Amino acid sequence: MPVNKPLNVAQIGVGYWGPNLLRNLVANHRCRVKTVVDLSPERLEYVAGLYPGVTVTSDVNDVAMDSSIDAVVIATPVCEHCQMSLRFLEAGKHILVEKPMARSVGEVQDIKAAAEKNRLVAMVGHTFLYNGAVRYLKQLIDSGEIGDIRYMYSHRLNLGRIRSDVDALWNFAPHDVSIIQYLLNDLDPVSVDSHGMDFVQPGIQDVAFINILYPGKIMAHVHVSWLDPLKDRSLTVVGTKKMVVYNDVAENKISIFDKGIDRMAVLGEHMDYDNNPTLWKFTHRNGDVIMPGIALKEPLKVEIDHFFDCIQNGEPCLSGCDHALKVVRILSECSFNGNAGGIRRESP
Repeated sequence: MPVNKPLNVAQIGVGYWGPNLLRNLVANHRCRVKTVVDLSPERLEYVAGLYPGVTVTSDVNDVAMDSSIDAVVIATPVCEHCQMSLRFLEAGKHILVEKPMARSVGEVQDIKAAAEKNRLVAMVGHTFLYNGAVRYLKQLIDSGEIGDIRYMYSHRLNLGRIRSDVDALWNFAPHDVSIIQYLLNDLDPVSVDSHGMDFVQPGIQDVAFINILYPGKIMAHVHVSWLDPLKDRSLTVVGTKKMVVYNDVAENKISIFDKGIDRMAVLGEHMDYDNNPTLWKFTHRNGDVIMPGIALKEPLKVEIDHFFDCIQNGEPCLSGCDHALKVVRILSECSFNGNAGGIRRESP
């Protein structure tokens, strides 16, 4: 397919997050949004009013049977992700699926197998991997500037939108788990443990605490909740040389702290500086705090451009099935650890 030929794209679902995807697709010169599907007449009327050149329909068959459509963006409830993904992959269309890619490891594996069989791109919308501040943090880690990672912890909290189809863990934690996996080059965890509780709706966790242990004694902690008094979307990374705070709701997204505790050897009787641990002293290092200026683009625009690069230029997919599999496996282990909640399994 020629690189300069615009892709014909369809979108399935224009609910809570769908309008943001559609806005970016319509504005992107590399594609033409041909069809939008939604079951709600009100949502279809909304799309038709904003984008009169786009065909609206309530029947996904109109997209599946249209051979001119190259790619499909899926923004439906999570319980439909696997079914929709397989349907369009078998119809010969590339797919971009909202997070999480599916509700189980087995479903992600099915999507991966279908994509590989049909030689198509299957990508999940882990939008924060396309965030300029997260990418800057990744560069800091990869450059060795903060030293070896000791631990990191994230908060994704708000007094906000309560859902009934999915719990707080599966709604919020895919973002943080995806970021942590990205920063650690998709390292396989040694262990995963979680605790959550359902307060508002039986069987739907409102809050969850996740602990992940990685090789090299790297610890990660994720706290998610939609019952919190303050909005907090932050990630702290503690390294052997420096510490970094990424705060998505702050004006300065990245703060680099030249702080730490250093070991200083003390002269012993036999000149044994380092051989006797009882002779070590520890000093607190409290250096500068640097807030670098970061040129930020809308992550969704970057994400969609990457999707098109994968289709047209064969670029390796940053949030493809392999990455999605790692994220869903961690979330599934959290749900397996005896917590209430997860994803409602009713038939779509």
